[in-house]
Amino acid sequence: MTMIQILLLGASAYFAFKIYEHIQTLQDPIGEDKKEATKKVYEQKSVKSVEAFSPFSAEELIEKADNAFENKDYKKALAFLQEADAKDENNPETLYKIGYIFQEQKDYDRAITYYKKALEFDKKNEYIHNSLASIYRNNKEYVSAQMHIRHSLAINDKNPVTYFNYANLLVDMDSKDEAIEMYKKALELDPDLTQAKEEIDKLNEAK
Repeated sequence: MTMIQILLLGASAYFAFKIYEHIQTLQDPIGEDKKEATKKVYEQKSVKSVEAFSPFSAEELIEKADNAFENKDYKKALAFLQEADAKDENNPETLYKIGYIFQEQKDYDRAITYYKKALEFDKKNEYIHNSLASIYRNNKEYVSAQMHIRHSLAINDKNPVTYFNYANLLVDMDSKDEAIEMYKKALELDPDLTQAKEEIDKLNEAK
C-alpha cells in the first residue's frame, strides 16, 4: 500500500468517525456534556475521598476520638470514629462508640442502629445491652429495655450498675417491690452506691 493510499484510508476513517459523532449529537444534544459532567463529578469524588482519609491507623483514630470525646468535642470524635470504621469495618468497639456519641446527642434512632450492629459482632458485650436498655427505657419501650437488661445480667451478674439500672426501669414499670430488691442487690455488690440506698428509702416512704 502506497503512502497516498494510507493517507486516504486514514482520512476516510477520520471522516467516518466525525459523522458518527455528529449522529450521536443529534440523538442526544447534551450527551457529551453529560459525559464530561459525570467525569468531573467522579474526579471530584475521588479527590475528596483521598483528602478525607488521614494517614492514621484505625487504632490511632479511636484514640484521637477518645481524647476529643473527653473534651466534649463530639463532632470531632464522631469524625475520627467514622474514619476508623471506614478503615476497619465491623469493629464492635468503634461501632459502640459511634452509637454512644449519637446517644449523647439524643439521636436515639441512629444510636440504636450502631448498637445493634455492634452486637452482631460482639454478642457478649454487657455495656451495649445496658446502653440499648437505657434508650428503650427513655422511649418507654419497657419490654425491650427489660430484655436487654436481662441479657446484660446473663453476661455479667456482678455489675452493680446493671442492677441499679434494672431497678430504675422497674420503678418506671410500677414494679416497686421488685425494684427495691434490685437496688438491694446493687448495694450488696457496691456498698458505696449511695444512690441505691436513697432510692430504697424513697420507695419505702411512698408505701
